[in-house]
Amino acid sequence: MRAEFPDFRLGNVLATSFTGTLSERRGNPVERIPTPQRLVDWLAVSGLAVDSCTTAQLDLAQELRESIHAAATAAAIRDALPASAVHVINDCSAQGRAAAVLTPEGKRRWRLSSASCVEDALSVIAADAISIIAGERDGKLALCASPTCQAAFFDTSQSRTRKWCDMNTCGNRQKKARFNANQRKNPGSVK
Repeated sequence: MRAEFPDFRLGNVLATSFTGTLSERRGNPVERIPTPQRLVDWLAVSGLAVDSCTTAQLDLAQELRESIHAAATAAAIRDALPASAVHVINDCSAQGRAAAVLTPEGKRRWRLSSASCVEDALSVIAADAISIIAGERDGKLALCASPTCQAAFFDTSQSRTRKWCDMNTCGNRQKKARFNANQRKNPGSVK
């Protein structure tokens, strides 16, 4: 990975990890895939390696990312899915050539061929988004409680009450803010 770019925030769910390539959407947005090569890097660490990416493919990827975010946000708040987002997700899902394979551990993985392109990888991400937005997987879509983040994430915790997209970033930031506010209110106390 190139040091001049922010780290990737990888989760256990491909589609919502992909939407996390743009974070702090309601604050100072952080773009984690600003260049075609950076998208290639993200796809590689996500198990969807491709050889190259054009600017047009990066634009398509960012359009898919924003469509997944819009649809997942609507699903999380039980609102109607935006028709334009559904259209982009469905188009990307239908474009690709990827195969689902079963691992020895009984897990499903996606396999791209050596001739696969970015559209093939995006089809896998779109298919993953469809499965979580349609409610086919055990978990629920939620929005990060951070007022500057508001990322859509897939909560698979036992109680389904997770508040943060990532405890190490948004959750930790909120805990620090509460601690500092308490320190200012009660300068002599230690908690």
